[in-house]
Amino acid sequence: MNASQPTNPRRSTWVQGKTTPTTAKLPPALPSDEINALRERVAEQLTRRARASEAAGEPPWTPERRRQEAQSLLAGVLQDEATAAITAGRAPRDPHADRTLTARVLDALFGMGGLQPLLDDPTIENINVNGCDVVHVRYADGRRARVAPVAASDGELVEMVRAVAARAGVEERRFDRGAPQLSVQLPDGSRLFAIMAVTARPSVSIRRHRHPTATLRDLLRLGTIDPGLEAFLTAAVRARRNIVVSGGMAAGKTTVLRALASAIAPSERLVTVEDAIELGLDADPRAHPDVVALQAREANIEGEGQITTADLVRSALRMSADRVIVGEVRGSEVISMCLAMSQGNDGSMATVHASSSAQVFLKLAAYAVQAAERLPLDATGLLVASAVHLVVHLESTPDGRRVVASIREVVGADGAQVISNELFRPGGDKRGRPHVPPSEDLLTALTAAGFDPQWLHSPERWWPR
Repeated sequence: MNASQPTNPRRSTWVQGKTTPTTAKLPPALPSDEINALRERVAEQLTRRARASEAAGEPPWTPERRRQEAQSLLAGVLQDEATAAITAGRAPRDPHADRTLTARVLDALFGMGGLQPLLDDPTIENINVNGCDVVHVRYADGRRARVAPVAASDGELVEMVRAVAARAGVEERRFDRGAPQLSVQLPDGSRLFAIMAVTARPSVSIRRHRHPTATLRDLLRLGTIDPGLEAFLTAAVRARRNIVVSGGMAAGKTTVLRALASAIAPSERLVTVEDAIELGLDADPRAHPDVVALQAREANIEGEGQITTADLVRSALRMSADRVIVGEVRGSEVISMCLAMSQGNDGSMATVHASSSAQVFLKLAAYAVQAAERLPLDATGLLVASAVHLVVHLESTPDGRRVVASIREVVGADGAQVISNELFRPGGDKRGRPHVPPSEDLLTALTAAGFDPQWLHSPERWWPR
């Protein structure tokens, strides 16, 4: 592993594939040795103080109390350093430098170190680190920029990821040459993926979730859907239609899935299945008081103990769930998911990577071939057709906004081919508008769930033209 020093912290912005340096100046990097020394000093004092508190019979410290104590200790340390500097005839650090140093040390103790300032920026959507000093971000409005280094060396970057892994998620996750890949959920709900040993330099990718409690009304405000689609999708969820949300990378599938789930009645029992927990439906007990969030587990160092998402979907079928929600289908779990959807768990949902709504069925069939059941293509087509009712597909508009572009209704199967009608088709702006009327069965179910069929005959009430 190369311990590369930060080389070029200059910021640049990419526009339509071109790189244009901006004039924005990045804040000067603080010496990593100084931050680490203060972190270790405060951590040692914090441990002693916490043990003394426990020995005195006081209640265990909450995370907030622990941070407050650390901040108090750090203020004392910095005051001692300022006094020593004045005594020695040196100028102490100015207040701004002290505040910056305090933030960095607290980030190292409780946050994500050099990544924390990026995580604190609500306008940043994705963070990609290709070595400690090659850091790129993507903003919510589509802009891309290269920003300052997040660590002093690649070795420090790896240690930072290990520290995060040690305190994130529901189980310990290794990150070393024997386990060079790591996928965890961060405290703010973001998803971190890190890889080392099989790359020239360690790499970290963080996908932010700017809308952790999204609703369909939120999607309407964001411009992802229009009033007609809000009414249609709300009724589809309440009518217990099985829905697959599709789209490309970073298309907003998880956010839309979370928004669809917001239309589920609080009285229903939900079981979510994910490779790394992202949906966070269990974090909102008012909206979803009865939720079990299941997360896949990797094998241990002896190669044992692995629990796949397919295993978890099968487990969900034994947990009296009203609905099963699979965060992302990308393998053999498709069989278990379809069985869940077609065996009494109506209203279940999932996401899948696909470039169009029509391609979803090909992707599901390809995943089914990988399953241990080895279903023939004809049987796979019948299974998917009996399980999935609607496909909701996302695309990006020319100005970079994510929108619902297409909705397909599954009406049957002809051998291996799934037959569907495109109820909403994207126009030139990629926004989905009514194209083919729903089947009589679907329209009856939607109407019973509160959908006004007049929406389908009033184009002026949909997207602005």
